[in-house]
Amino acid sequence: MTQLPTTTFANLGVIDPIVRALDQVGITTPFPIQAMAIPIALAGADMIGQARTGTGKTLAFGVALLQRIVVPDERDYAELAKPGAPQALVVTPTRELASQVASDLAAASTHRHARVLTVYGGVGYDHQLSTLSRGADVVVGTPGRLLDLLDRGALDLGHIKVLVLDEADKMLDLGFLPDVERILADTPELRQTMLFSATMPAEIVTLARRHMRHPVNIRAESAGDTTTVPATAQFAYQAHELDKPEVVARILQAENCTRAMIFCRTKRSAQRLSDDLVDRGFAATSIHGDLNQFAREKALRRFREGRIPVLVATDVAARGIDVEGVSHVINYECPEDEKDYVHRIGRTGRAGASGVAITFVDWADRTRWKVINNALGLPFEEPEETYSTSPHLYHDLGIDPAARGRIARSSTRGPDRPDESETPKAARSRPRETSTRTRTRQRLRNGVPVQRKKAVTRSDDQRTSGD
Repeated sequence: MTQLPTTTFANLGVIDPIVRALDQVGITTPFPIQAMAIPIALAGADMIGQARTGTGKTLAFGVALLQRIVVPDERDYAELAKPGAPQALVVTPTRELASQVASDLAAASTHRHARVLTVYGGVGYDHQLSTLSRGADVVVGTPGRLLDLLDRGALDLGHIKVLVLDEADKMLDLGFLPDVERILADTPELRQTMLFSATMPAEIVTLARRHMRHPVNIRAESAGDTTTVPATAQFAYQAHELDKPEVVARILQAENCTRAMIFCRTKRSAQRLSDDLVDRGFAATSIHGDLNQFAREKALRRFREGRIPVLVATDVAARGIDVEGVSHVINYECPEDEKDYVHRIGRTGRAGASGVAITFVDWADRTRWKVINNALGLPFEEPEETYSTSPHLYHDLGIDPAARGRIARSSTRGPDRPDESETPKAARSRPRETSTRTRTRQRLRNGVPVQRKKAVTRSDDQRTSGD
């Protein structure tokens, strides 16, 4: 039996500098979505790519994008209508996703030397403005900051050749479609447009019809495949709110639990759980909207480097975090719908790896969970009532029966353990500085200052003699 040749990026028409850059980071064989998308994108056709989270769709558009632009090292660069103006634009719904996409593009262009700029809110304008003034070949950004730069006249989209809308359904959920429409209006009509989305709501289909020219539709899996990552083992438990931290503490001690992401519905819930886990001895940190951009990037960097193995996040980070080796994803609260469920658990089981996804269902969320379960064809219509002492929890997830809700801090924290002074709980426990109170007010009687009489203190001899 003749063995079929292995598909490589070079076979797909990718130029040598990009192939060598990908090889340097260990990417040699394209994933299905990449094998389907790259030849179409290199031909300059508009494209709609529908692929589940974690299948490698960033490089599906990124490789073609980098190959279709002209970089400063090439002779044709000086002949451009406006050298230094952006030639490619990638619009993403979140700051984390923008950073991740820009990082992947930079890694793929180490030999081609394309200048990639990331723009998003929450940080100052100075670096972004100065970089744009010097020239950028590819801009990756969120809708809000892109519009701000357009209004300032600092960003010129009149020479865009390739435009990518990444995670379009998330932009719809966050209400960014009007902003996207404004951005599209500032780009040339004869551009290549690529739209990638895990799901295709009616509003996204309408957007595609309005702004794309005869797009090619691709989908890396057959219509009968599940939209969730098949290599992910999924579990759903009906858990009590007060017992959830105890259950999480046990799960983090399961065999093969090397790196975990926990998703919460609110910012307060995420911070509270992160503080609780730190108090229990686990190295944990959080990412949510109340943190500034520097704190969020610092937490994500520690998680990506493996210094902190547990990350608690709200849905704002669900799409933008691409970290290899996430073994477990925990839905601390039931997701809003099946789309959020797919994107949350997509943080594990990425790029062919295996993973575990666990969802806690409150009593009040049973109806919502049934809708999610039926939409995705999951076998958990009636999640089993589960507590931190339930034997089936230990059996399902491979937890040592001797595991408890607290661990010795030294067993999980090394020299890079997080500084507890960064957490609100530690901040509240700092000793308060004592200060001498100075009283400046004066007692008045009928508007006239009253001179206070000094108290006369009698000695013990005087009190004795008086008695």
